[in-house]
Amino acid sequence: MRSDRHKSGAPWRNFHGRVHGKTLRPRQREMLDEDLAPLSPGPVGWEENPDRRPLDLAARFPGAREIWVEIGFGGGEHLVAMAARHPQVAILGAEPFVNGVAMLLRQIREAGVQNLAIHPGDVRDLFDVLPEGSAAKAFLNYPDPWPKQRHHKRRFVTPGYLSALHRVLAPGAEFRVATDIPDYVRQTLKEVPAAGFVREDHPTDRAWNDWPSTRYEQKALREGRAPHYLTFRRV
Repeated sequence: MRSDRHKSGAPWRNFHGRVHGKTLRPRQREMLDEDLAPLSPGPVGWEENPDRRPLDLAARFPGAREIWVEIGFGGGEHLVAMAARHPQVAILGAEPFVNGVAMLLRQIREAGVQNLAIHPGDVRDLFDVLPEGSAAKAFLNYPDPWPKQRHHKRRFVTPGYLSALHRVLAPGAEFRVATDIPDYVRQTLKEVPAAGFVREDHPTDRAWNDWPSTRYEQKALREGRAPHYLTFRRV
């Protein structure tokens, strides 16, 4: 019988998203080798932090006014744009898709932003080691829709993910969700308030003032799908 924990001590967590895509170009592999480690938020993995000690965010980002978290940053354009627009804020991004991480690293080099950190893996591992109430804002932009009904339990807007997010957000923290999938909107409006959030009175068809359009949004618009922008506050 399989243990409910990995030999490292990590709980067995099913992960269903992509980790690898097209073969990386030599330049991308070089950036992963050279740039990724210095951008770590600290010991997140179970092998390096089996006791799940909370990250020392004050030491990692001295002087940062707030900590924000982006859940699945895709190609990274939103993460870099927000870091550039809000230099007084430290932004943590989690993304298991290696090709997306490589794309982000190129943009970081080009933009020269320094107020961000990357966890190239499951955001649940990052949530494990973020101090309780440490984050002032979180972003979920165009998450994997998992369109088949039997796969809806894999969506981020489910109790397991949301309870962990609720723990790391400070009271009153903002949680933004952008999606072009009507059924994802339906599930978000059902599950997020039940997890300890209240919905803000923000028009769902109007982007936030500091929103930088992403490739996923542009693809949705080209294909005739309307973006939805949902705002919640952590109770």
